[in-house]
Amino acid sequence: MAQDFGGKVHHIKEPTRNAAADTAAIETVVKDILSAVQTRGNAAVRDFAQRFDKSELDRFEVTTEDRQQALDGLDKQTRADTEFAIDNVRRFAQAQLATILPLEVELLPGLHLGHRVIPIERVGAYVPGGRYPILSAPVMTIVPAKVAGVDEVIACLPPTAHPAMIAGCHLSGADRIFRIGGAQAIAALAFGTETVPAVDKIVGPGNAFVNEAKRQVFGRVGIDQLAGPSEIFVVADATGDPAMIATDLLAQAEHDVHTRVGLITTDAKLAQETVREVERQLQTLSTADVAGVAWRDYGEVVVCDDEASMIAYSDFIAAEHLQVHTADSAATAKKLRNYGSLFIGPLSSVVYSDKCCGTNHTLPTMAAGRYTGGLWVGSYVKICTHQTLDARAVAAVAPPAVRQSATEGMEGHRRAAALRLNGGG
Repeated sequence: MAQDFGGKVHHIKEPTRNAAADTAAIETVVKDILSAVQTRGNAAVRDFAQRFDKSELDRFEVTTEDRQQALDGLDKQTRADTEFAIDNVRRFAQAQLATILPLEVELLPGLHLGHRVIPIERVGAYVPGGRYPILSAPVMTIVPAKVAGVDEVIACLPPTAHPAMIAGCHLSGADRIFRIGGAQAIAALAFGTETVPAVDKIVGPGNAFVNEAKRQVFGRVGIDQLAGPSEIFVVADATGDPAMIATDLLAQAEHDVHTRVGLITTDAKLAQETVREVERQLQTLSTADVAGVAWRDYGEVVVCDDEASMIAYSDFIAAEHLQVHTADSAATAKKLRNYGSLFIGPLSSVVYSDKCCGTNHTLPTMAAGRYTGGLWVGSYVKICTHQTLDARAVAAVAPPAVRQSATEGMEGHRRAAALRLNGGG
């Protein structure tokens, strides 16, 4: 995706690898997994659990006793923190849902149009196992679904996932929980098996195999989005704090060696100091084996000639997480257009949204912020239109419908439109 910035954008550090290209070779593997699960059901799921997760499963579904055991295993503070996150996410989702209203309007005399807000019947929430037990992951996918009124939420997580993740699914409101991970989980949710019910939509992030599986089943089921490796960029002027920016970049970089991190600034000094600060902090960061690779391979630092170029380059990147560290962060934020979620001001770190402040951390990556936002309560409802016409409305809309159908040569349409004129039908 090339773009000319007229020489107003200068790289201090460029990424050496391309995340999309690095994950492009898995299409065939995933296709075979999907086909096997669709054909062989539970047997294929069991085989893949043994092959990929080294897990011998006699059953997939988490029982009531398993749920209670996972809850009992949570220490008191971890449970309190999880419930704090659930409460914030729930209340924000409820506030968002309140803005999505049904509609009834009489457009012409006797022509009544409208829409209903209808929850999706059954949703599958993929909960990644990953390098760490991300306790907020089930909160972000399950809580908004229940707020939206989804009848049944089916959660899937890898057999090797930490028990705290099962507890998180339970506390978030999952109706059923299955120990199935990877592309085989997406296949089970999309096609159904002897024990896993087929769902209408699949949400939640995962690794490259999960992402590719979601891409391949899209159409048969809905999906929230295609999420690549995580991303964080900061737009900053000379008021930016290099130590703070470096800390936030590395916090996100520890997610995965493919994480994309960057700084877009109008101040060359800040750019240079941030690069040095990142290298300094890596010396003492316990997750440097991951964060350091992400910084080396995907780190980007750009100096722009002016604010307009900084805004333009940020909109070009369309980062998943975008922090704003400028003298007037609120004013800068209003000029930005493309991002997954915006963090306005130096106190608004990505980590707060990642964990517990209430906004959803399941966000568009790979420049998808140019055309979509992230997961939210609206992802779990359908806006479906309806119409009612009486004789007055037919008298108004039938004649142009008759003429247009005749012009198009659609005789069946013309007859249906004409039938109701003059009291017919």
